[in-house]
Amino acid sequence: MPEETRNFGRELRRKRLDAGLSLEQLGQRVHYSKSQLSKVERGLKRPTVELARLCDAQLKADGALAGLIPAHSSPPSPVSPGHDSEVWLMHVDKDGSSSIQRMTRRRVISAGAASALALQVNEGLVAPPPDEAAATVVDAARLIFDQLRRLGQASGPAEVLPALAAQAHSLEQLAAHAGPRTRRALLLIASRYAEYAGWMAQECGKDAMARWWTERAARLADVGDDPDLATYAHVRHSLISLYRGDIAESGQLAEQALHSDASARVRGLAAQHLAQSAAVAGDYTACMRSLDRARELLARDVADPAQPVLGTSHLPDVVSMFTGWCLYDLGRPAQAAALLDTETRRIPSHAFRTRGRHNVRRALAHASAGEVDHACEIASEALTSVSLTCSATVTADLRRLSHTLGRHRDRPSVRALAPDLADAIACTTAS
Repeated sequence: MPEETRNFGRELRRKRLDAGLSLEQLGQRVHYSKSQLSKVERGLKRPTVELARLCDAQLKADGALAGLIPAHSSPPSPVSPGHDSEVWLMHVDKDGSSSIQRMTRRRVISAGAASALALQVNEGLVAPPPDEAAATVVDAARLIFDQLRRLGQASGPAEVLPALAAQAHSLEQLAAHAGPRTRRALLLIASRYAEYAGWMAQECGKDAMARWWTERAARLADVGDDPDLATYAHVRHSLISLYRGDIAESGQLAEQALHSDASARVRGLAAQHLAQSAAVAGDYTACMRSLDRARELLARDVADPAQPVLGTSHLPDVVSMFTGWCLYDLGRPAQAAALLDTETRRIPSHAFRTRGRHNVRRALAHASAGEVDHACEIASEALTSVSLTCSATVTADLRRLSHTLGRHRDRPSVRALAPDLADAIACTTAS
């Protein structure tokens, strides 16, 4: 076993003895068996981040044990957001399947005259709408956006992404040829399409594509004189970094957005992500402070009915939901489960993606709190929505749930759920 595994075991034993707890007593509190903890303490079994956080909370270690688990972050995806250097091309096969690939403009042009002609058609032959028709175009684009966002709650991100990319490109080209009176409105709605395309790309597990679309959204908004979305790009990148395991970068990006001149909503969302970073680092005080700041800022938000809302639009109390998940990351699964139960019940029935995501997290919190049968019941209900929406970010939580339930594989409820859970993980990974 690596040296860090032995170091963790020694430190866990020292803190356990300092707290006056036996292996059996600590095991009962974190819902691990005595034999499993004994193997961890002796350096025979690699500790998980979840175990470290649970022990931190029970031993009042303030994240010291979680800090001994080496971060396994993936390297940053190479992204070149320059508008003039890259394009994304969508390829549609005869069977209806599609894919989107990033290519340099030079490569597109060198692919042949047909490709070059297509590029010219896209960029030079778009008829600009007259000023009097611009409002109709923008209103129609907003209606389509709302429908695509609704579709994104009930289908896989790969089905929504091509339409978002096409609409963003078309609106951008219309704006390029429009008069000054109509250009801003077209650019702003195009930026919202691009921002949502970034989120759907992340849901597909395509971090490079997600960053590219988010940067494109920020550029469109900047040209359209909307600095908020440029700052919101830092919030989105913070979330991407958090899922990638780079906690330091995630916190830095969130801090940068929080201390900007952006709107109260953007800074409130930044405060939430800063709270998540603090929770993963085991800093309870900093996490709660950031959540309080998020609630204060979001309460001051004044929504613009003419623009789609930034961030989630299906959580009645987004800060309470974030608090629940932060409590899980802080090694307090019972508190997390209670809060997630309350908030998940308030999610609209049509928001399949949102309900699936938070029901998986509910199941994980209940499983970590020792309520294994109830966790399996929640997970069983959630898997239909999860399989329907095929989210790469939810798959990460499904794997954690599978690992947690694996400690109780002798339970009939766990054995019954295992095949469907494995199928859901395989399905979303393949998608």
